[in-house]
Amino acid sequence: MRFIISLLINGLIIYACAEIFSGIRVAGYQEAVIVAFVLGVVNFFIRPILTILTLPITILTLGLFLFVINGAMILIVDGLLDGFSVAGLSWAILLSVILGLANFMNGGLDGK
Repeated sequence: MRFIISLLINGLIIYACAEIFSGIRVAGYQEAVIVAFVLGVVNFFIRPILTILTLPITILTLGLFLFVINGAMILIVDGLLDGFSVAGLSWAILLSVILGLANFMNGGLDGK
């Protein structure tokens, strides 16, 4: 049940970001939920591999390169889905930061 609630909240955040920012487009709320699901799958399978491969540059940048990796995950989802588009890496990084903050707040509110 927690997974479905988290998925719906992430979809809502993606949809809201698409409404607010001009560089992010999504066809509708249903598509935003699909984007949230695919992003979760991509983060589960591809992000750990990229994090390990880019460990030296991540250490040199004191972890800031992880923002680029998160943005790249959103750009991968952009390439996989037709109803979702991001204008560039900077918009993808912005969306990843907003999603990360929202997930932090969502996880912190239930006391877990």
